[in-house]
Amino acid sequence: MKKALVTGASGFVGSHLVDSLLENGNYEVFAAIRKTSNKKYLQNKRIKFIELPYNNSQSLKELLKLNDFDAVFHIAGATKQKKTGEFDIANYCNTKALVDALEGLKAKLIFTSSFAAHGPADETTNEPARVSDICKPNTEYGKSKWKAEQYINANFKGEYIILRPTGVYGSRETDYFVFFQTINRHLEPYLGFTPQRLTFIHGKDLANVCICCFESNISGKTYFVSDGKLYMDYEFANITKQILNTWTLKIKFPLFIVRGIVFILDCISKITGKAFTLNKDKYNILKARNWDCDISDLQNDINFQPKYFLKEGVLEAITWYKKEKWL
Repeated sequence: MKKALVTGASGFVGSHLVDSLLENGNYEVFAAIRKTSNKKYLQNKRIKFIELPYNNSQSLKELLKLNDFDAVFHIAGATKQKKTGEFDIANYCNTKALVDALEGLKAKLIFTSSFAAHGPADETTNEPARVSDICKPNTEYGKSKWKAEQYINANFKGEYIILRPTGVYGSRETDYFVFFQTINRHLEPYLGFTPQRLTFIHGKDLANVCICCFESNISGKTYFVSDGKLYMDYEFANITKQILNTWTLKIKFPLFIVRGIVFILDCISKITGKAFTLNKDKYNILKARNWDCDISDLQNDINFQPKYFLKEGVLEAITWYKKEKWL
């Protein structure tokens, strides 16, 4: 039985990955969490819990060496920051510490980066983003992920694969949930007047990709991860309305108005220490028009075929939200 470490295991993607590894049956699963982490989705008695001392290189090295993992799935990171620099610490510095501590060990590293590390695809040609492109991240979050990618590529001597998932949604997720909640309240908001080109990956499909990449003989490659289809923003809304069986009032917000709102919220965030869903990073993501990506290499290398396309995935998510009384 192979030993697998999942960082960020209490989160949305991490908890789905833990579930998938346990269902696989070939893994002894270690969930890396903090003392303050919520274990709501980590109730299986086969899970072994571990805390990683990222800020103590010697202790981290000894802990990883002691457990001798076959696979390290590095999911942990920050998607929101209350203070400037938190993205860098959580997404770059902790990844660097983990990479350094894994030196000389046998573990294959599967690093979950983000489409944000690349930045939006070309809005003039509408060509999809490709791994061969020059990365131009347009958010602090994306820049921190790109730095982590560069460090892994330059310094990790073992086997590794870097994954750049696009918009990840599904049961347990909280950001897209806000959109579903808004539609359920009969509002259909759009930022700007040009439709957005969007791509998605369901959380359970992303977990499957992580495992397939570890089990493959491939190393040293980076992949975008989506379900392989392109959707327009209004298609996403229409699918959601259909599943919720509701009507909406469409509202299009000019960019300058939203930019002003974001400025005010960022000021409040700095004063109160509260992180808002709508912030400067989120604004830069929302204003970009092309989030299409090419996954042909992922399909060819691991024969990836998603279980969920957007309609099936939104149905799964909304069914879960209703069951849990979120909606």
